[in-house]
Amino acid sequence: MKRSSIPTLVLMITLTISACGAEAPTPTVNPVAIQNTSAAVAFTMIAETQSAIPTATPTATFTDTPAPTDTLPPMPSLEATFTPIPGGNSGGGDPCINSVLPATLQGKTVKIRINNSTKAALTVSVYLNQTVPQTVCGYRTYTIDPQQFLVINNLVEGCYTLWAWNPDPEEYFIVTNGATNCLYDSGTCVFDISTGSIKLR
Repeated sequence: MKRSSIPTLVLMITLTISACGAEAPTPTVNPVAIQNTSAAVAFTMIAETQSAIPTATPTATFTDTPAPTDTLPPMPSLEATFTPIPGGNSGGGDPCINSVLPATLQGKTVKIRINNSTKAALTVSVYLNQTVPQTVCGYRTYTIDPQQFLVINNLVEGCYTLWAWNPDPEEYFIVTNGATNCLYDSGTCVFDISTGSIKLR
């Protein structure tokens, strides 16, 4: 029995050693399996891309609504406007209230001097309403520096209303002679402007 156990033991040791030193068989790759896997990945990516695309919105339906016309809205007027002064001669429905006097006037000339006794550069509007020898009405605008005067030699006999204002927003004021003064050829007519009024001397 001792003889048979030694060869068995040797056989077992040999088998054990040969089993430890043997390499594991290399797995084989099937090219069809690789192709199928690649195709599956590609189809998955396409499906995910398609699901990420937003759904199409419905298109606008055409109706029988008329096309817009080429009519333009009215443009604001660029003409100078006149704001009536409280207590002054507002002109009522006078069509000449916004008219500029012509360069040449007919009639006897009058000489007008306007004194600016304020400390501001003033804008002065002189409004004429003439009825003889022709009916002419309208205004002219002048600028007078502080403590200075203006002499006007090309106006004619008629009735005048004057307004003067300081255009500076921080020190704005506006004054008028309050009533129409009718001027005739009797020398120089002098108007004095203060921050509270315009007075004819």
